[in-house]
Parts: sequence; C-alpha cells; structure tokens
Amino acid sequence: MNTETLTKMIDTYCAAWGEDDPAQRAALLQDVWAERATYTDQLGHVEGRQNLVAHIGAMRQQFPGARIVRTSAVDHHNHCARFSWRLESNGPPLPEGLDIVEFRDGKIQSVVGFFGPPPPL
Repeated sequence: MNTETLTKMIDTYCAAWGEDDPAQRAALLQDVWAERATYTDQLGHVEGRQNLVAHIGAMRQQFPGARIVRTSAVDHHNHCARFSWRLESNGPPLPEGLDIVEFRDGKIQSVVGFFGPPPPL
C-alpha cells in the first residue's frame, strides 16, 4: 500500500473518533476497518467494527466534542504503520499518543494505542 492511500485510511479512522452519530461512525469505519479487527490501549481491548463503534461512543460521552488529530506523518513498512495523535476538545488538555497499526488487504487489522510519550530511562 502506498503512503498516500495508507494516510487516507488512517485519517478516515481518526475521523471516526470525532463522529457523534454511531451510524456515521460505522460508515466511516466500513471501508477502513476489517470486520474482526482489534483495538487495544491502556483502557481496554475491543474486537470487531461494531464494538469499536461502541467504544468510540463511550469515549465521546466522556469527552463531548473531542476529536483525534494526527500530529505526525504516517510511517510504515511491510504491513505496519505508526503515527502520533492528539485528542482535542474544548476542555482541559487531553492525552497525546502513538498508534501502531497493522493493515492487510486494504483495511486496518489492528491498532495498539499508547498514551503520552515513552517513559524516560
């Protein structure tokens, strides 16, 4: 997959995190998220597109109006990619992080998210 196509896929995934309407969120994920793909971060683990739609909905209830903004270029090799992001809202500062993405057959197969920078030595 070329960088431009992969970047569009990741930007669509990020846009889903900013969508209030569950049906619109599912529609955004339809083209980029494999049916049984997994999402894992420090707060939880979900499998499947509909479970991710619900997980994002729970985050949106906790942080109304929040959206994920990609803050780095997408770096990739083989079937893996990484990018940095920031959670923006109208309230207090929210986490920044790094996502590691596995993709195959034009869809995201897994995302592992980390909040904040790596710990110092």
